[in-house]
Amino acid sequence: MGFVYFSKDCSRAAEQLKNNPRHKSYLEQVSLRQLEKLFSLLRGYLWGQSLAETMEQIQRETTIDPEEDLNKLDDKELAKRKSIMDELFEKNQKKKDDPNFVYDVEVEFPQDEQLQSCGWDTESADEF
Repeated sequence: MGFVYFSKDCSRAAEQLKNNPRHKSYLEQVSLRQLEKLFSLLRGYLWGQSLAETMEQIQRETTIDPEEDLNKLDDKELAKRKSIMDELFEKNQKKKDDPNFVYDVEVEFPQDEQLQSCGWDTESADEF
């Protein structure tokens, strides 16, 4: 199957390439996300988009909007967002082998404003 077959779904094309026995040993160290970006670049080129347009589209597709309501996404889009968040977590995670790793960090957060109380935690236990 050619690239045109996968042109709308770059993640599927990347999975097919990565799992292909002929290419598996060469692509072991390449992340699936990186292959998806490569296929997105190729798709943009084949569709006549400029490099800047394609890069902007890839940036939109691979960035999490903190204001986006993830409850409204379908399963496929939600899985994609979770994958992006997992990758970002792994990238930013401090591991024991990191030179700046500090065990049991405690941070005091400044309280500029009065704390707001919530009604759910002020009720007594005997009301249940």
